[in-house]
Amino acid sequence: MISAIRVATRRSLASNARAASSLTSGAPSSSIPPSSPSITTPRWSNQTTRQYTAYHPSTALLMPVKTIEVPTMGDSITEGTIVDIPVAPGDYVNEDDVVVVLETDKVSIDVRAPEGGNVVEILGEVDDVVDVGAGLYRLDTDAEAPEGGGEAPAAKEEAPPAAAAPEPVAAAAPAAAAPAAPAPPAPKAAPAPPKAPVPEMESVTTSLGNRPERRSKMSRMRQRVSARLKESQNTAASLTTFQEVDMGNFMEMRHRHKDEFQKKHGVKLGFMSVFVKAATAALQEVPAINAYIDDATQEIVYRDYCDVSVAVASPNGLVVPVLRNTEYMTFADVERTIALFGQKAQNGTLALDDMTGGTFTISNGGVFGSLMGTPIINQPQSAILGMHATKMRAVVDEKGNVVARPMMYLALTYDHRLIDGREGVTFLKSVADKITDPARLVFDI
Repeated sequence: MISAIRVATRRSLASNARAASSLTSGAPSSSIPPSSPSITTPRWSNQTTRQYTAYHPSTALLMPVKTIEVPTMGDSITEGTIVDIPVAPGDYVNEDDVVVVLETDKVSIDVRAPEGGNVVEILGEVDDVVDVGAGLYRLDTDAEAPEGGGEAPAAKEEAPPAAAAPEPVAAAAPAAAAPAAPAPPAPKAAPAPPKAPVPEMESVTTSLGNRPERRSKMSRMRQRVSARLKESQNTAASLTTFQEVDMGNFMEMRHRHKDEFQKKHGVKLGFMSVFVKAATAALQEVPAINAYIDDATQEIVYRDYCDVSVAVASPNGLVVPVLRNTEYMTFADVERTIALFGQKAQNGTLALDDMTGGTFTISNGGVFGSLMGTPIINQPQSAILGMHATKMRAVVDEKGNVVARPMMYLALTYDHRLIDGREGVTFLKSVADKITDPARLVFDI
């Protein structure tokens, strides 16, 4: 079709040029027929020339063609992907029609025509990535809308009924032929139901009131804690594994003996003592959990003693005093030492020696109601055990019955550079088994 337009245009231009040449050379006007197309250019020739000029690259600069750029899609969005192009070059679009659809990781944008015109060129294809501000498509805003207000497809669909007009000519046949029955009128298309009006949302003005801010200088302890936690994240290849433990047996045993325990030892029997003893026994079973990496010498240091750090909250932040040689401590020793550290933390009398060292850490977020979490390793240690809140949950017992049991989630975060998954899971499962059946601690199994 474009080739035919080009040929027609060239012929028309050449004819006009010959006519102009004849006029300038003094040729008599009578030699030129009044109906000659070389002077009176048919209307179709002008239209063809305009259409050809609109789409031919050599004359693109003569048209009022606008380049529509990729719009801004957000402060942090610098590019988008073309996911749909509903129109094609040469199509006429009305103002606000969708020309290109862009998609980002946050929003989907319909790029619409700023005014009516012919789409000259789409500067991209589907799945192309385009930057904000780059040219997206070119629009000829001087193009005339086709008849029917730009509804070209509808006009084409209505064309076939017009072809039925010659039928009355056949009715003028000789009178001997029987008159043809009149064709039934074509059924009228049912009008489209009117769209329901979209109700306008009323704007709601909410008074935000006074919103003050305060600044407070970080204490040296908080600065140190922040630096240590960030150092742990940057150094260790941290991996967390989870296990659930049935606290029912230990809670029953604790309920039976807590009064007698407090009367004899002068301290309450809590959960920390059984977890410290269970973790100590598991550390002796899996020595890699109690080891650490000496980065200076690129060596693994295995420690045959157990110094368990216990996270304690203080007014100035989290502190981690150390229970030393827990392999020799009893339940009463653990409870008594933890109570002493808690008192020192509240009074601010914890010494630096109380928090130095440690081969393994236990963090008890359950006292604050935490259901599950991933604790951060206390460098240079290689693992940390996280305790959580005890909740009644439905579980299946050994006989297949669904019963309500007090359950706790345990989390072990370990340095995967040193500790393999088998060792980490084995350690955590051993701790859970010893808590579920405290008799394992008595019989050392």
